[in-house]
Amino acid sequence: MDRERAHLAASRTALRAMRADVEALDLSNVTANWVNAQILERQMTERVKALADLSDTPLFFGRLDHLHAPGAEEAEGAEGERFYVGRRHVHDADGDPMVIDWRAPVSQSFYRASKKDPMGLALRRRFGYTGGDLTAYEDEHLSDPTEAAVTSRLLQREIERPRVGPMRDIVATIQPEQDEIVRSGLSGSVCVQGGPGTGKTAVGLHRVAYLLYAHRERLARTGTLVVGPNRSFLHYIEQVLPALGELAVGQATVDDLVAHVEVRGTDDARAALVKGDARMAEVLRRALHSHVTMPTEPVVVVRGSRRWRVPAYELEEIVRQLLDRDIRYGAAREALPQRVAHAVLVRMERAGEAPDDRVQDTVARTSAVKAAVKAVWPAVDPAKLVLRLLADPDFLAEHAAGLLDEDEQKAILWTKPARSVRSAKWSAADAVLIDEATDLIRRTPSLGHVVLDEAQDLSPMQYRAVGRRCTTGSATVLGDLAQGTTPWATRSWQEALAHLGKRDAVVEELTAGFRVPTDVIAYASRLLPHIAPGLTPVASIRDNPGFFEVRPVTGSGEVVSACRELLRREGSVGLIAADARIPELARELTAAGLGHVAPGEETTHDTRLTLVPASLAKGLEYDYVVLDEPRAVVDAEPDERTGLRRLYVALTRAVSGLIVTHAAPLPEQLLPH
Repeated sequence: MDRERAHLAASRTALRAMRADVEALDLSNVTANWVNAQILERQMTERVKALADLSDTPLFFGRLDHLHAPGAEEAEGAEGERFYVGRRHVHDADGDPMVIDWRAPVSQSFYRASKKDPMGLALRRRFGYTGGDLTAYEDEHLSDPTEAAVTSRLLQREIERPRVGPMRDIVATIQPEQDEIVRSGLSGSVCVQGGPGTGKTAVGLHRVAYLLYAHRERLARTGTLVVGPNRSFLHYIEQVLPALGELAVGQATVDDLVAHVEVRGTDDARAALVKGDARMAEVLRRALHSHVTMPTEPVVVVRGSRRWRVPAYELEEIVRQLLDRDIRYGAAREALPQRVAHAVLVRMERAGEAPDDRVQDTVARTSAVKAAVKAVWPAVDPAKLVLRLLADPDFLAEHAAGLLDEDEQKAILWTKPARSVRSAKWSAADAVLIDEATDLIRRTPSLGHVVLDEAQDLSPMQYRAVGRRCTTGSATVLGDLAQGTTPWATRSWQEALAHLGKRDAVVEELTAGFRVPTDVIAYASRLLPHIAPGLTPVASIRDNPGFFEVRPVTGSGEVVSACRELLRREGSVGLIAADARIPELARELTAAGLGHVAPGEETTHDTRLTLVPASLAKGLEYDYVVLDEPRAVVDAEPDERTGLRRLYVALTRAVSGLIVTHAAPLPEQLLPH
C-alpha cells in the first residue's frame, strides 16, 4: 500500500509540474496576428483547466501488470510492463508515463479482460479511495487458472457510493458491454436502448470523451454537442466531461437548438401531436415553394446602347432546372440571378463580344434582373411562413391536401390568429416548425458528433431538428422506450433513427442494471408488460438488494416523516410527487424544518433533500427516494399508458433505497399477480 500511495503522490506532483509548464509558456511573439494570439491563449487556458488536480477525485483507479510488453511476443524470462490507468495522461519530467489515459488502447484490457480472455494480463488491480486518499486495493490474477473469478467488492462499493451533487463519471466502473459502445468508431452512429440504471447516459458521455481523445483534431474543427431533455438534466450531467479533462463540448436542449422565436404559448396534446408529425415537413416544403411563380415577362438588360432580351420561356426553363435540383430555397434564389446573367452573356458572345465573369456579376446586379428574381423567387421569412400556415385556413388546406385531414388541420390552426411574428404566442412545437422552414431556406451547419439523451420523448419533427445538426457527422442516441412520457413518444428505434437521418445506426441494448437495487427494479418491472411489452427487464447485478418499502399513509405529514427517516442515512434524498402535489409538500417540508432544493439546484451536505416534480424526474438519481402517491402520478397524464410510464420513471430513480407512500389505492398494475 505504501508503494501505491507513493506512486499516487508522485503522479500528483508530476501533474502539477505539467500544469506549471503550460502556465509558464511565453505566448508573446509566437503568432502572426492578434486573432491567432487570442485563439492560442484560449487553447492554453483550456489546457491549464484540463490539467487541474481535483483533490477529491482519484488520479488513477487501476493498475495493469502485463505478462510481457503489449504488442511484443512473449519471451522466456521477459518481464511485462506495468501501467496505472486513470482519468488523464500524466508523465514525469523525462516524458515517461506515470498514469495512462483510460481511453488509450493499452487501457482497454482494464475493462474487458477476464479469466476466459486475460488479454495478456498477469494482474488487474483496482484501487479504493476515500475522498482523494487511497485506502484499499483488490487484485485479480487473470492468468492464474487456480484463482476463481469473483465479483469485485471495490467495484460494487464504487457503484453504490452515496451521491451528493451532480452526476459523476463511471470511468472506474465501465463494464465490457459498455466499453464496446464507448470505443465504437466516429464514423458510425449508435443507438443505446437501456433500462433504468444501466448507465446509458454515462456511456454516451464517456463515448464523447473517447471520441475527442481518438479524433481530437477533426472534432475540434466540427464540434460536439450533448442534447438533453431539460436544463435540470444538463446541470446534473455537466461535471462529467470536465472531470475527464474534456471542456469543449456544448450542451443544449432541443428548445435551445430551435430558439428562433420566443416561446410564450402552449399546445394541447392534439395540436402538439400533429405539429410534431413528420408530415409537417412536406407541408412546409410545399408552402415554401408555392412562393415560386413562373415568369410571364422577358428580362431586358440594357448595357450601353445595346439591349439584351431573355424571353419568358427561357427564364421558365432556368427556374424549373433550379426546382428540379431540389437545393435549398435560399441557395436557388441566390443562383437565379447568375443563371439569368449567364443567359445574357451567351447572347453577348453570339454577337461577337467577349464578356468575362465581372460582366456576368454586373448583369446579375442590374435592376432588371433583381426585379425579375424578386417577382419569380421572392425572399421568404421562415417564421412568417409558419405564421401564415397556422393562421390562414385556406393556405394550410392548399398545402396540407392529402397529408393532413380536416380534423388535423383544425387542431393546429390558431383560434385567434396573430398579426405578426413578434406578437404571436409561439409554442415549443411551433419553434421546431420554424427551424424546419429555416433549414429548407438555408442549410443548418452540421457538427461532428451529437449525443441525444432521453431520446424516446422526441417527436419526429424534433428528431429532424437534431438530425440537421449532424448530417455530415455521427450521433449517439440514448433512451428507454419504456420511459417515453409524451403523447408522441417513440414507438421503435428504427422509426426514430429514420427521422434522425441515421437509418444505418447500430442499436445496442443494455440490460445489466448497476444503479437500481434488485428489489426496487423488480417492483418497477411489474409495469413493463403494460408500457413496453417487447423490452427485456433490467437485471440488477447488485449484491445488495437495497432498502424497499411500500408504506400506506394517512397524510402528507407521514410523507415528511419518511424523508426525515431517510435523511438519517448517508447520501442524497429525492421526494418525487405528481406536479400538482409539489406546493403542498413544499409547505409541509418547510413547516417541519426540512431544507430542500429543486431539481437543477446544487445539493450540499447540509441540504440533501430534493423535491422533484414527476415531470422532471427523468434522468435524475438519488441515493434514497420517497415516491408520493403513485396513483396521482398516473392520473396527472392524459392517458393511462403515459401515466404508467411516468410512474416507471419515478420508481427507478433510487440507488440504495425506496419508500413508496400512498393514501389512495395503488395502480392495479403494481399489485402482484
